[in-house]
Amino acid sequence: MAKAKKVGQVKVTQIKSTNKSLANHKACVRGLGIRKMHQSRVVDATPENMGMINAAIHLLKVEEVK
Repeated sequence: MAKAKKVGQVKVTQIKSTNKSLANHKACVRGLGIRKMHQSRVVDATPENMGMINAAIHLLKVEEVK
């Protein structure tokens, strides 16, 4: 069995509204667990989460958690 690699974490905050955004961008923000403006979540920096962040980067502020 392969050992699991340690994955970093990022803090994601919604800074712009999802109104008038593409449905895919809304789904990405929802998938990250963000429901309201200025709400933050700490998520693992997996390729799946980073893909969702990159899709809606114009709506989000991303900070690395140490």
